[in-house]
Parts: sequence; C-alpha cells; structure tokens
Amino acid sequence: MSFTRDDALARDAADPLARFRDRFDFGRSTCIYLDGNSLGRPPRAAIARIRRAMEDEWAGELVAAWDHWIELAREAGDVLAGIVGAAPGEVVVSDSTSVNLYKIAAAALDARGDRRVIVTDDDNFPTDRYILEGLARARGLELRSIRTDIDEGVTLARVKEALGTDVALLSLSHVAYRSGAIADLKGITAAAHQAGALVLWDLCHSAGAVPVDLAGAGVDLAVGCTYKHLNAGPGAPAFLYVRADLQPQLRQPIWGWFGQRDQFDMGPEYQPADGIERFLVGTPPVLSLYGVLEGARLTAEAGMAAIHDKARALTSYAVSLYDAWLAPHGFRLASPRDAHVRGAHITLEHPEAWRLCRAWKDAGTIPDFRTPDRLRIGVAPLYTRYVDLYDGLSRLRDIAENKAYEAYPATRSRVT
Repeated sequence: MSFTRDDALARDAADPLARFRDRFDFGRSTCIYLDGNSLGRPPRAAIARIRRAMEDEWAGELVAAWDHWIELAREAGDVLAGIVGAAPGEVVVSDSTSVNLYKIAAAALDARGDRRVIVTDDDNFPTDRYILEGLARARGLELRSIRTDIDEGVTLARVKEALGTDVALLSLSHVAYRSGAIADLKGITAAAHQAGALVLWDLCHSAGAVPVDLAGAGVDLAVGCTYKHLNAGPGAPAFLYVRADLQPQLRQPIWGWFGQRDQFDMGPEYQPADGIERFLVGTPPVLSLYGVLEGARLTAEAGMAAIHDKARALTSYAVSLYDAWLAPHGFRLASPRDAHVRGAHITLEHPEAWRLCRAWKDAGTIPDFRTPDRLRIGVAPLYTRYVDLYDGLSRLRDIAENKAYEAYPATRSRVT
C-alpha cells in the first residue's frame, strides 16, 4: 500500500470531527503534537472561562463568588459522569489521581476488613502500584502482583488466577499507559465480584479516549485524570467515581470540611455528607475546575462514539505507516494490532528509542518516551489530523534512515 500526503489531506477533509480542531488554541506552536495523551491542548472555551473567572468573579466579586463556585466539583463531575457511563451524583472532581486512589482504596479495604490481599498488575501505572504498596505495608496486607505482558496488557485469565476468597480489592488500569492495550472492564469486574472483591479502575488513559460503561459493567470504584484526553490543563484536578449504592457504605480516610454533611455549621464532629460529596476533602481549585468543566463539555459535545471511531482510525493509519516506513528500520509495534483492543495511542519499540525521541522533537514533532526503549505516539481525535501523522512519521522515518539520532547522547535525562 502506498501513502501520499494528498491521501492524508483527503482523509482530513472527510473527517466528521474536523470542525473541533478550531475549538483549541494552538498559540505560536508549529509543532506536530503527538503527546496529547500526556497533556491535552487548551480548549478556547477553557481559556475564556478561566479569564472570566479571574476578571469578573475573583476580581469583581471576591469571596461572594463562592455562591457559584461551591458546587463546581459536583457540576464538573456530573458532566464527566456522562462520558464514563455513570449517573449524575456518582462522579466528583477532587484532588489528584494519586490522592483519590488512596482515598477510595482505603475505604474499600475498610469495607472488606476480613480480607488480607490487594491485587494489581506489574504494568499498572507506577503511582497506582506505589499507593497500593503503601496501603498494604501500613495495614499488614499482601500485595499480589499479576505478571502482565507490557504489549498486550492484563488479561481476564491472569486476573482469575490471582483472585480468591482472601482478596479485598482488585485495582487495575483500563487502558495500559505504555502500550494502549484495553483491558476487559466488564469481564474482569464480574470475575472480581464473583470472588467477593471490590474493583477500582484507573481511567487516566480511558476517559475521553475510549468508551467506558461503568454502570453497565457494574464497576464499584474508579479514578481518572482530566489533563490528558479531557484537555483540562496542566495539574488539573482528577475525578473519582463511587457507585451510588456503595456510597453510604464507604468512609474515606481524609476527613476534610468539604466532605462534611453540614459544612458551614462548623460542627465539633465529622459526619460525612450523604452523597458523592463525602469523598471530597478541602477547598477545590476553582480556576482548574473551570478547565475541567469546559474540557469535559467539549468532549461530551463531540460524543465518545465519534471520538473512539476516529481514535481507532488514526491509530490504524499510524500502524499502516509503521508497517510501510518504520518496520524496515528496526522498529517493532509494541501495542495490540487489533484496534478494538487498543486505546488512543500506539507504541513503537526501538533500541535507540531515547535518541530517536530527542531527534524527533528537534525535527518539530513531539512524541513521548517510555521505558523500556519505547516511543509512545498519542492521537487526540478532536485536533489530531491524518496529515499530522503522515508528516510526523515521515520525519521519524528520515531520522532513522539517515541515523540522525546518532548525534544525540545515549544517556537519558528526566522526561515527564
């Protein structure tokens, strides 16, 4: 199969989501951006809303603006609920992903206090593994780690092998952060429930990228970030999900005043709020919450079905370019080839991935590097074009063919 730039432009012309690209602010950047699965571009609506909050609300109303800030965490959560297949009142925006994971994992372990095992997998995102390790050590529990193929992702069969009547909590990522492999959300959740365990899913690479049906799968708990595919901005607060019927049963460990039932009564004792607000802690970051709200609204407007269709088409196009251009230069596809079990990025393995990454960035394309020796290529269906992939991967082909990466040091420095 031959590829031309005109063919890429024709695909873009036929793209039903093409109109959303103009809803983002590109600033002065002329780069090809293939790292939106680490940090999304800013929506114009978010910039305008944050500016209005600063100029009209903060500057103009001062503390009186809390009259419409106080419900922002719940308001943004209800928009996100529609994106991840939950009901209003089951999602709230709060804290970071790590803190949220700690809060609801601790609550789940308390609810299964007669069980002594936490299960995760060895390719789960590091912060998840560290949080779970800390909880296990503090409580004298066993942390059982499933051996996972880092290209193909965690499987239902491996999960079933690790489950038993001693398991209190199973915690996994829905989309693998390295390879983009999609786990069997519904099947794994059902298997955990059959064993009597609660399930906590990390949706950081799912929310806004692939369809998620938390209610349909019967998921107990979930966390996710908002600054990747949801385009809420750097350091934007994360979200957490607790199934409605579980909310009265769980009490999270950080008792802050935003989780108090009668917050402004300033009572002497902590009484958790009745609903999802009981999982809040302290004063929310208002400006960032507006970023979450506008990013989520944009995603909801486009619709997850259309976003996922384009993500599969873009990544399949990238795989075809890899086959034609990059496989002959020593690259290996380190993601599932089947688009139905692949999220919104692909990963390529190469022994010189670090130096290739540096050279590629200097050539005007921003990818991501992940150990061991992997280039991660993210697509953001609301603004990534086929011609971006065509131009970006042609640059990578030229760098590999000419060995231009050899001019760069082989020693890695810290990269986010």
